[in-house]
Amino acid sequence: MLAEVIDGPSIAIEAIAIPALLVITLGLGRFLKRRSGVHLGTSYQLFCIAFAIWLPLEIIRTDFAHRESTMHALQAANILLGTLFILALLRRYYWELWFEKHQHTKAPKFLSQLFGLILFIVAIFVVIGGIYGQPIQGVVFGSTVVVGIVGFAMQDLLGNIIAGIALEIGKPFKTGDWLKVENQHAEVIEVNWRSTRLRTTDDIYLDIPNKSIVGATITNLTYPTRQHAMKLQVGFDYATPPNFIKDVMASAAAVVPGVLPTPSPKVTLKDFADSAIIYEIKFWMDDESIFTDIMDGIRTNVWYAAQRHGIRIPFPIRTLQIERKSGSGSSVMDIAKASVRKQPFLQLLDETQLGKLLAAARFQHYGRREKVITQGTTGESMFILLNGEAHVYVQANGAETLVATLRTGDYCGEMSLLTGAPRSATVVAETDCEMWEIGKEVLAEILQENENLVQKLSELLAQRRMETEGIVASSSESAQLATKQKEYTEGFLKKLYSFFEL
Repeated sequence: MLAEVIDGPSIAIEAIAIPALLVITLGLGRFLKRRSGVHLGTSYQLFCIAFAIWLPLEIIRTDFAHRESTMHALQAANILLGTLFILALLRRYYWELWFEKHQHTKAPKFLSQLFGLILFIVAIFVVIGGIYGQPIQGVVFGSTVVVGIVGFAMQDLLGNIIAGIALEIGKPFKTGDWLKVENQHAEVIEVNWRSTRLRTTDDIYLDIPNKSIVGATITNLTYPTRQHAMKLQVGFDYATPPNFIKDVMASAAAVVPGVLPTPSPKVTLKDFADSAIIYEIKFWMDDESIFTDIMDGIRTNVWYAAQRHGIRIPFPIRTLQIERKSGSGSSVMDIAKASVRKQPFLQLLDETQLGKLLAAARFQHYGRREKVITQGTTGESMFILLNGEAHVYVQANGAETLVATLRTGDYCGEMSLLTGAPRSATVVAETDCEMWEIGKEVLAEILQENENLVQKLSELLAQRRMETEGIVASSSESAQLATKQKEYTEGFLKKLYSFFEL
């Protein structure tokens, strides 16, 4: 039996007030959740119930059995559950909204948790001392031995918590920064009570105690800006001039996706080692998540560039033996001969001249996504694709368009070989490609030996130009056509004599 003396009006007031307060407080919670995204769970519902019961009883002061103990319990529940409600408001309005807006970063999770723990402990002391009348000093002193034992057992955890607070005060890094930890590149995912969690470029998660982080030298690859320089060393043979190697390495690194064009890659001579000269490539990047891909791309491009330029990467770094099977294999020679016979101007050569041309061709390797030729650059050679696949792009009006795909037997760059004209397109190796590069020198020797070939070649180039411009017999008079043919032929003849120094 709860009540001994309860009058009618009190029962009526309580019967109306309690449901009304419950509806109002629950409605407030729903409003906060919808309007501001405040996360309120079961603890808030319990707070609404305790508050709705306590407030009418406190105002009316109805007398019933065990009133004092019941009111103490309701007051304690209101304080503790109300503290949780206040913490939910602080978490949303201060830590998630105000803190992120003014600090431009997410609030550390463990810092808000630590603040909440301290506030809740204060609320417990208020309940013990203010409601139940127990001396706080006695409670604290009585638990000293227990606290000492627990503290000794948890000294590592406490040390990590203190270290975590130090990290937040010093702010050597924040969530989203990339650090160099134990020779690994890892992104900061979270700083919690005990540890700092990171994710490497291989999507492997590291959980490092905060004490270890504080006691170590931290390399922040993101601060103060995401742009930073990295270095890579490669050894080359002593016989090759250093300046030549520097140019080759810088060009190979500059075209790797992820390497910033400004500042451009820089190569320095690092050391004279026992079997090689050590060179160091310094390049800039701003996306640490593709660090491994960038390093792979630079090493791969350097290897291909070294092979094309006849530069040896010696032992003990690596001894490479490249079998030039395409230089002597009959099948490759057949491909080359079939390819050059597709090219109209090479059809003018006899078997002897064709053999001489192919014998002087340079065998080249190009790696996947490497540029064989670049639109707008100068060139004095053409390429025959022996193996692989390459894409041809033309850039116009700020847009790059794929216009053709080269496969085994196809060729490109013939106009630069014949006239020295700038490259009219960009050719990119879609797969690893093997090519023969026919240069100006051997063709110049053939043309000097046969002036009649020069005349035929100029006539062929003139005809191609007329076809390109749409000048055909059906749309022009014969006399005009002949005049234009002669004009273009003489123009190309002068270019050939000048370019090949005939």
